[in-house]
Amino acid sequence: MADLRGTAAAHDLRFPVGDLLVVSGLPGSGKSTLIRRAVPGLDARGGIVWRVDSQDARDRWAHRVPAYVPYGLYRPLVRLSHYTGLRRALRSGSSVVVHDCGTLAWVRHWLARDARRRGVALRLLLLDVPAADAVAGQARRGRRVSAYAFARHRRAVARLVSALEAGRLPAGTASAVLLDRPAADALRTIRFGRAVEGVVEGVVEVVVEGVPRPGAGGL
Repeated sequence: MADLRGTAAAHDLRFPVGDLLVVSGLPGSGKSTLIRRAVPGLDARGGIVWRVDSQDARDRWAHRVPAYVPYGLYRPLVRLSHYTGLRRALRSGSSVVVHDCGTLAWVRHWLARDARRRGVALRLLLLDVPAADAVAGQARRGRRVSAYAFARHRRAVARLVSALEAGRLPAGTASAVLLDRPAADALRTIRFGRAVEGVVEGVVEVVVEGVPRPGAGGL
């Protein structure tokens, strides 16, 4: 487990090609922004890196339904689209980055099973952001989570943070990276595969070791 909270220097994260990375944290903590900003579309071998974000599914449906229709009415369609896209990404065999709030245990179990089936590793990147900052993030994006739902998210994320601080990884997870807001802001890229040629002065790269995979070559 890599605890990068308090990291002020610019840094990069690198994972083995083909691995599955879950980006988790409170609603409004900046998961979608981080994925869009830091994850390149291709890995070091030129393969596609799938970025599966439920916010993207929600935005697509928001443009397809009349503005007066409340989100609650088409939420099931958003979830269906999101999980259909996730299933397609997992079946591709490529590196996958998934946006997840961490409250649905069956999703984590699904991802862990798929990683084991493919002989790759499930990784976790957890944003540890104060609740007030997450609420402010929701206000900036114009979409607030209900008090009841937000309380559930806070409990789930608090359990994850406590477990990681105690050195306990979630079941099926090979490694975890813990970030606070300054560390997330200082994170430049999340790459799959070799480091970019050349060394940029003042940038720290955190390399997450791979797990043995049948027939897999070196990075």
